[in-house]
Amino acid sequence: MKERRQHKRLTIALPVRLNVMNGSKEMVLDYESRDISYSGTYVHILTIFPVGTRFVMDFTIPSKNLKDFMSIDFLIGCAGTMVRCDGYGIGIAFDKECQIENLKDV
Repeated sequence: MKERRQHKRLTIALPVRLNVMNGSKEMVLDYESRDISYSGTYVHILTIFPVGTRFVMDFTIPSKNLKDFMSIDFLIGCAGTMVRCDGYGIGIAFDKECQIENLKDV
């Protein structure tokens, strides 16, 4: 199977608070990411949302993983759109202004 990803992934579980922006219905959910890249993240979640659902994400970086993120400016208030769901979790593409330059060439 051909790899379709445009950017390498940093495989690391990070606690993430998802603020779901789904019309007038807002929810705040706490989950864990499976990986993160320059352009998005994958979050283990069993709740189903339609593709296109908007999220604002706040990631927590455990102190043992700080070295992996030393030069990253922010992981708070990252906005993005759900682009896929596979039954185990969701893929969220970061908005352009939230893309993490420091992970572009990891």
